Amino acid sequence: MAIPGVASGLDSLVLLLAALAGGVVRGFTGFGFAMVFVPTASMTVGPAMAVSLIWLIDAPFAFPLAFKSFPRANWREVAPLLIGSAAALPVGALLLTTLDRDVARWMIAISIAAALSALVAGWRYRSTPGAPLSISVGALSGLYSGLAQLGGMPLAIFWLGSQTGDARSTRDNMQVFFALTTVLSGVVFAFSGVLRAEHVWTALPLIAAYGVGVLIGVKSFGFATERSFRRIAYAIIAISVVIALPALDPWLR
Repeated sequence: MAIPGVASGLDSLVLLLAALAGGVVRGFTGFGFAMVFVPTASMTVGPAMAVSLIWLIDAPFAFPLAFKSFPRANWREVAPLLIGSAAALPVGALLLTTLDRDVARWMIAISIAAALSALVAGWRYRSTPGAPLSISVGALSGLYSGLAQLGGMPLAIFWLGSQTGDARSTRDNMQVFFALTTVLSGVVFAFSGVLRAEHVWTALPLIAAYGVGVLIGVKSFGFATERSFRRIAYAIIAISVVIALPALDPWLR
């Protein structure tokens, strides 16, 4: 039986599995749902509806997931990131409806792959990031969020590149950032026409699968070491970049 708004039962099953897997990733790392869900959803329901579904699925969980993280977050880092994201998110939403999709996907994949390569090779920044760098990273996150709901990738690389941040602080900062930007992105997507009422019926069964995945991910985080957390985060980013490459569409479809 197909989910409302989805072409076939097979596509519906694939979306449910993607929502479940994305929930596990989101609960464990604090980011990554879109990285898992975007490639699959874009191929089954189209890019704009995929972005809408991601917002509808994740929004009910954003503040509950971040509740305990608010007092632990590093607000000196989070605040300038929020400023940059707020400024760039509308631009990303505009590009979503105007820019050639494959061009945007190549731009995102290449830039994130380059940054990830630097991290895996051992690059770290030693000093506390200043406001200009934080605002720039936030703007990049907002741009990618509006374009493809992939704002977590630049943020993950930003915090994973720190020599002072640990797994828990990275996760807390991520949870708080996404809770607050969820409100902003909802307003932007509604005004741009990306977020539509009929998409709610498609999202409802996916929310249930996502919720189960989030619970599994949250419980699993307690068993993670600092090294395993970083390795899993790197792997998530790398796999999402590879899957998102337009050149692989004929095989993935």
